[in-house]
Amino acid sequence: MASEKFKQWSVVTASTTSFTVCFMVWMMFAVIGIPIKQSLGLNETQFGILVAMPVLTGSLIRLPLGMWTDRFGGRIVFLVLMLSTVFPIWLISRATEFWQFLVTGLFVGVAGGSFTVGIAYCARWFPRNRQGLAMGIFGVGNTGAAVTKLVAPTIVVAYGWEMVPQVYAVLMLITALLFWCFTYTDAEHSAGAAHVTVKEQLLTLKDPAVWRYSQYYSIVFGGYVGLSLWMTKYYISEYGFDLKTAALLAAGFSIPGGLLRAIGGWFSDKYGAHSVTWWVLWVGLVCLFFLSYPQSDFTIHTVSGPKTFHIGLNPTLFTIIMFTMGMSFAIGKASVFKYISDDYPHNIGVVSGIVGLAGGMGGFILPILFGALVDLTGLRSSAFMLMFGIVWVSLMWMYFAEVRPMSAAESDKHPAASPVPLN
Repeated sequence: MASEKFKQWSVVTASTTSFTVCFMVWMMFAVIGIPIKQSLGLNETQFGILVAMPVLTGSLIRLPLGMWTDRFGGRIVFLVLMLSTVFPIWLISRATEFWQFLVTGLFVGVAGGSFTVGIAYCARWFPRNRQGLAMGIFGVGNTGAAVTKLVAPTIVVAYGWEMVPQVYAVLMLITALLFWCFTYTDAEHSAGAAHVTVKEQLLTLKDPAVWRYSQYYSIVFGGYVGLSLWMTKYYISEYGFDLKTAALLAAGFSIPGGLLRAIGGWFSDKYGAHSVTWWVLWVGLVCLFFLSYPQSDFTIHTVSGPKTFHIGLNPTLFTIIMFTMGMSFAIGKASVFKYISDDYPHNIGVVSGIVGLAGGMGGFILPILFGALVDLTGLRSSAFMLMFGIVWVSLMWMYFAEVRPMSAAESDKHPAASPVPLN
């Protein structure tokens, strides 16, 4: 008979591994989309739609998946989700036209909903003061984006892009079977929500805090997904790297975005979700300020003649800043979900579904906007300009909704000493 502690860590380990594979599949078009773009002659906007299509389904399905997880338990929902994607993944290798890639991408995108299922499933196995760490460890599965960038280019070069979805389909099937073997069902985890109606679950949509957390997550997760999908293409277009080198450098952003999520969970348990999220957004804003500046040449007319200067990030500085922002977003992804486990302990599934939907929609919309902005302005750094504006709005919202009220409450607790009357 397995102990409770063994069950806890077996569930977290199996769920994290499964989520990693799901994320590999979800981010697949970030690599195979590049040869597909070349063969079909797609423009930047069409490429953005192609890579974002799986993200759309993975976003929209998160709310119902969260509700089903609260009602039926995460184990069975996670298994069915993974099995439902195996055949669509394989079909991608048979697609030949743009619309076929879009349709198969929609079905494959279901894999992206695995986050909402797994985060609620893992959290319920741990006491409240350790849920941040548990959710953070599960979130390490985001490194699937980096794994795809390390593995998929090698497969593409050796066997062609068609082999990638075939390998991923087999991997998903094996992972689903192993997940079922190494996880456990605990009826108590869903017993409290089994009698709750759909209407009662959806009442959380009226809570303004849920929408605020959704906005934060649309940055730290939506921005992470959008940039993970876009960075390989950016390195090729901006700096002229080949596919393998570009994907390797792009992994510099994706790797910390997953691995450091566990540390973000620990920080959130120790220092609180609010403080961690506040500083995460500020670090992101500073990074995006430097990333937004386009490659520029300007001339100054001096007494000794014109002098031309170049301003722009070289590949090394660009990668360092992206790595820093990836670390920040990783910590932020964990801190936002610490808000949820603190404020909604009995509705983790449905609230994480709402917040996850918002984050996923950010990941869907951003690549399309990135491509449209490049087509419109001709500036590749316009993607970071857009992100800068969104983060600034989020910081202002957080300041007026959380920082100022907290400061006012603190002032009320410790009013200034009254002046001593003079006789």
